[in-house]
Amino acid sequence: MSDTRPAWRPAGNPWLIAIAVTLAAFMEVLDTTIVNVALPHIAGTMSASYDEATWVLTSYLVANGIVLPISAFFGRVLGRKRYFLLCIVAFTVCSFLCGVATSLGQLVIFRLLQGFFGGGLQPNQQSIILDTFAPSQRGRAFSISAVAIVVAPILGPTLGGWITDHFSWRWVFLLNVPVGVLTTFAVMQLVEDPPWIVRETKRRMNWRDVDFPGIALIAIGLGCLQVMLDRGEDDDWFSSPFIVTFAVLAVLGMVGAVFRLLYAKHPVVDLRCLRDRNFALGCVMIGAFATVLYGSAVIVPQLAQQQLGYTATLAGLVLSPGALLVTMEIPIISKLMPYVQTRLIIMTGFVLLSVALIYARILTPDVDYTTLVKLRSAQSIAIGFLFVPVTTLAYLTVPRALNNDASALFTMFRNVAGSIGISVSTALIRERSQAWMAHLSGHMSPFSQNYQDTLARNAQTVMDSTGAPLAQALQTATGHLYETFVSQATILAYIDVFGILAVYCALFAPLALFFSPVKASGGAGGH
Repeated sequence: MSDTRPAWRPAGNPWLIAIAVTLAAFMEVLDTTIVNVALPHIAGTMSASYDEATWVLTSYLVANGIVLPISAFFGRVLGRKRYFLLCIVAFTVCSFLCGVATSLGQLVIFRLLQGFFGGGLQPNQQSIILDTFAPSQRGRAFSISAVAIVVAPILGPTLGGWITDHFSWRWVFLLNVPVGVLTTFAVMQLVEDPPWIVRETKRRMNWRDVDFPGIALIAIGLGCLQVMLDRGEDDDWFSSPFIVTFAVLAVLGMVGAVFRLLYAKHPVVDLRCLRDRNFALGCVMIGAFATVLYGSAVIVPQLAQQQLGYTATLAGLVLSPGALLVTMEIPIISKLMPYVQTRLIIMTGFVLLSVALIYARILTPDVDYTTLVKLRSAQSIAIGFLFVPVTTLAYLTVPRALNNDASALFTMFRNVAGSIGISVSTALIRERSQAWMAHLSGHMSPFSQNYQDTLARNAQTVMDSTGAPLAQALQTATGHLYETFVSQATILAYIDVFGILAVYCALFAPLALFFSPVKASGGAGGH
């Protein structure tokens, strides 16, 4: 499926182009996590409950998820550079409007629009890099892209916590304005559409050929899926009629969209790129990678804040050394790719990630900051082996005419899998905590001699230190034991989830061998 047409190269410096478009994607990816820690402050300012404030996140994810797969269509209609610029400018304006919003309703609407225009940034960034660089240079180019995709969601909670603690939650949004202005001018000067995209855009659009049913089905399927994933934990999943309704609509919408896209004369997104084995497998592998990346990026700070009492900023700092390691490691992996089969690097990455997650099972209720950083850094080292190699192999044999559609689908797989990873990980923490509490409750019985002895010792300690009467000391000692009981059950739940993720990664490691046996240069087998 290789493309034999002569190569095209832009007039501008390709590395400056890569930096400019990646800065736009970084800004958008950062906004998926930077707002999380500011939600309590937003709720307080807007006189709303925390549950109501979470719609600030949900609205963004829903709009973002809907646009991702159909961004290639907008690029064809408007021209890729024009659409990319429109997304940057509109995203920046919506960020400003979010920062000055005076009510929760306004904020949710502006976040919805921010997500709608932000959804076009990641796929276009990927397709611009694909068309700007020759296959032999894509590995190095994607190492720049990795800063946006891998590092941004990790830095989000840290940066958001620091901004919220030292300034105001409004600056979480207003921070995008100068970055958006700078990026707009950089893209205007550097980026240009390849000749084949210019020709396609110049064709007159016959609105009868637009796949409106396909767009509607994608919107229903992915929109309802994002609502279900984001609200499921708060509404107790499938015990809620609201969640069940959205789950059914998500399944019907996605199944209907697939059939529509396969048989429509002019599909809104071309699924033919999934016939390419490398690309289809790349979508599966990036989905597996994103599940663990986003899931672990949520549960590690959650552990630090809820169980260890860390502030939002300190919990984010648990992730930051790992993000720095990934940034330092990716250029090394990119230089290694021309000398080692890329699929072996991917397999090594999943094996290392599985080992790192097993190592994370050393958790204890009194785990210190240094140990948490080591656990997360071990995972981050493995993550560095995955994003650039998987992305490079996924696009290796995709025809350049399908680059826009492939980028839209690849980004969709990654983001949807990331949302699933977050929802499943947090749901598993809750389920396993309840299971361990049920299992350990037998040891908290008055009929347990160990419990009675421990309670008596603790009560005696309370009486000796405070001079409290026996009844009050027993009550205090019982409360302390219950806190210990809940803490032990929760830590065991985290250990279980890390174990499940370890097995999950180990299962995907052998799948890497189904990629073409090539190096980053794109040369064929025998290496």
